[in-house]
Amino acid sequence: MPEGAHTPRLSPGRRNARFWAWLVGALAIIVADQQTKIYFDTALQYGERRPVLPFFDFTLLYNPGAAFSFLADGHGWQRWLFTAIAVGATGLILYLLRKNPGQRLFCASLTCILGGAIGNLIDRVQHGHVIDFLLFYWESWFFPAFNVADIAISCGAALLVLDEILRMRRGKKQSESPSQD
Repeated sequence: MPEGAHTPRLSPGRRNARFWAWLVGALAIIVADQQTKIYFDTALQYGERRPVLPFFDFTLLYNPGAAFSFLADGHGWQRWLFTAIAVGATGLILYLLRKNPGQRLFCASLTCILGGAIGNLIDRVQHGHVIDFLLFYWESWFFPAFNVADIAISCGAALLVLDEILRMRRGKKQSESPSQD
C-alpha cells in the first residue's frame, strides 16, 4: 500500500486471522459463482433464454474471451493468456492481503477480485471458456452476458477506486493540518 495509507496496527495473531477471513470471503464468492454456473449449465441449453423481466433473461452462453467477449475470436490462444493473467493476479492479491489484512476496504476489494478471478479461472481451465448466464437488454440493445464472478470483480474494482479516493482525501487532510511539534 502506498505510504501514508491508514494501516491499523494488529498483533501477528490478529493479522493472520484477518488474512484467513479475507480468504474465506473469496472462497464464498468462488462457491457461489461455481454453483450458479453448474446450475445454469445443466438447466439450460446453449443459447437458450428464459425471460425473467422485460429487460433481463437467464441465458447460457460460453465466453472464450475476457470481459465483454474481448478477444473471444482468438482461436484458443487467449485461454492461456487469461489463465496466466489470473494466476499472476491471484499471487499479487494474496501478497497484498497478507501484507495489509487490517485495511478493510482495500482488502474487501481485493477479496472480491480474487474470488471472481479464481471463479473464472476455474472455468477457463476446466472448460476452455467462461460460463455466462445473466443477460440485460433493452429492445434491440444487449449488455454482454456475465456471471457472479464478473459481478464480484466489478464490485471489487469499484471498491478499489473508492479506497484510493478515500486514501487520497486522508492524505490531503493530513498534509493540510498543522504539524504538532
